[in-house]
Amino acid sequence: MIIVRRVETLQIERAGGIVTITLDRPEKKNAINDVMWNELLETFRALNETTDEDRVVVITGAGGEFCSGADLGGAGAQFEGNGLARMRHIGDVCIALHSIQQPTIAKVVGVAAGAGLNLALGCDLVVASDDARFSEIFARRGLTVDFGGSWVLPRLIGLHKAKELVLLADIIDAKEAMDIGLVNRVVPASNIDTFVDDWAKRLAAGPPLALSMSKRLLDSSASMSLPQAVEAEAQAQNVNFASADTAEALAAFVEKREPRFTGG
Repeated sequence: MIIVRRVETLQIERAGGIVTITLDRPEKKNAINDVMWNELLETFRALNETTDEDRVVVITGAGGEFCSGADLGGAGAQFEGNGLARMRHIGDVCIALHSIQQPTIAKVVGVAAGAGLNLALGCDLVVASDDARFSEIFARRGLTVDFGGSWVLPRLIGLHKAKELVLLADIIDAKEAMDIGLVNRVVPASNIDTFVDDWAKRLAAGPPLALSMSKRLLDSSASMSLPQAVEAEAQAQNVNFASADTAEALAAFVEKREPRFTGG
């Protein structure tokens, strides 16, 4: 069953455990205005309050573009005169994205620039079409990097390469993005829907609790010592051993069949 809900700037579709969030301002290359920031924050936070039916989240854009960044012409009256409050609100959206418990996939077609690029990089997996374009474009607008770019970029591609992308604000193609580790896969534009759907279905069929805890372990690894990391692994594995999904996986292994995970 497919359930589609539209708000002013987003389309949210649920089908088979896959939640697809589509940025829906194609006339602006899906630039994020204040309404979209608010709707993204609400949507991201709500994902952690939903039932076990939501297994994986796909974020993409309408009209053949991912996201051209923040809509610099659309600053709302609610933030006028207080740029710090506005940026802290945008920071809340970034934290909500990184806090989503389900695995997340960015499906990038067309342009991903500025906050739009860092929105993609905030996902667990990034799949790009072969004609996609990427830029940490902030310096061209007289701005500093934001939406978590200063945190995620060095962890993905190293400090010096991150500085190159941010300080020069070049536009790079999908091949270079793949070569430097900015994205997981580059696929033909004609095949990206099929490819992402396959990954999403595989994740949706996986053990939700184990995948969520593995995601958290990896996300927190840079701030942990090895003893802290292995202790966190032990705590997570202890939760798994008591779960119905691990019992199901072991039974499926013995019975030589595919496991059916329910999130229990």
